[in-house]
Amino acid sequence: MDALTERFEQERPRLRAVAYRMLGSAAEADDAVQEAWLRFHRTDTGEIDHLPAWLTTVVARVCLSLLRTRRNHREEPLDGQPEPDDDRRDPGQEAELADSVGRALLVVLDALGPAERVAFVLHDMFAVPFDEIAPVLGRTAAATRQLASRARRRVKGGETAAADLPRRRKVVEAFLAASRGGDFEALLALLDPDVVLRADRFVGPSPAPIELRGVESVRRGAILASERARASELVLVDGSPGLLMERDGRPAVVLAFRVGGDRITGIEVIADPARLAGLQLAVF
Repeated sequence: MDALTERFEQERPRLRAVAYRMLGSAAEADDAVQEAWLRFHRTDTGEIDHLPAWLTTVVARVCLSLLRTRRNHREEPLDGQPEPDDDRRDPGQEAELADSVGRALLVVLDALGPAERVAFVLHDMFAVPFDEIAPVLGRTAAATRQLASRARRRVKGGETAAADLPRRRKVVEAFLAASRGGDFEALLALLDPDVVLRADRFVGPSPAPIELRGVESVRRGAILASERARASELVLVDGSPGLLMERDGRPAVVLAFRVGGDRITGIEVIADPARLAGLQLAVF
C-alpha cells in the first residue's frame, strides 16, 4: 500500500493540473483526483500497463461527468468564490493555480462544451494522443480530432474577448449602479447613441417582443426597470458580463450586453424559460 500511495502521489500534481484546466475549480479538481485515487486503490494494478496514462484517463472521465452534470444544471463555478465550509482550500494556492493557467483562458474554456473541453485540454495542453482520448469521449479518433480542432478555433477567437473582460465588466457594473440609483446622466454616458434593447415576449407586460432604439428610449426603459435592477447581480452570460435576476432560486431574467469601446451598443433581455435553460451562467 505504501508503494502504491507513493506512485500515486508522484502523479498527483500533474493530475490536479489536468483536472483544474478541465473544471476551472480547484475544489472540484481535488475531488476528481481523489476519485481517481479511490478507483486506483480498488483496481488490480497488475493489469495497468502504463500508470500515468491510466490515471489521466480516469481523471478525464471523472471530469467529463462533472462537466456534463454542471452543464445540465447550468452551474458554472469559477474560482475566486469563497466556499467557507471547505477548509482544504488555500487561497494563495488557488490564486497561483489560476494564474498559472491564465484567468482569461479559463473564461474561454468555460464556453466550450464538455467533450470539446476534454479533447482540447488533453491534446493541446498535455499532448495526449487522440486515440487515447477517443475512448474517454466514446468517439472515434477522427471525431475527437475534430472536437479539439473546433475547440482550438473557439479558444483562439475567444482569447481576445476574454482578455477584454475587465473593461466590459466595468461598463456593465456602471450600468447596474446607474439603473439602481436612477442616475440619468450616468446612463446617458454609458449608452451608445444608437443602442438597441430587445426583450422577448416573456419579459412583459406586453405579450409581444419589445424593441427600443436610441439612447433616450433605452435610458427610460432602464429607469423604469430600476426595481428589477436592485434585485439583479453581475454574472457571466455565455462568457460575457451580464445581469441576472433570480426568482425562487432560479434564473428569471437575464440581461446580455454588447459593449463597444466604453459604451453599451446592445442589450438583450431574456426571460423565455427555454432560452434561459440554454445559457451558461457563472457568478463572478
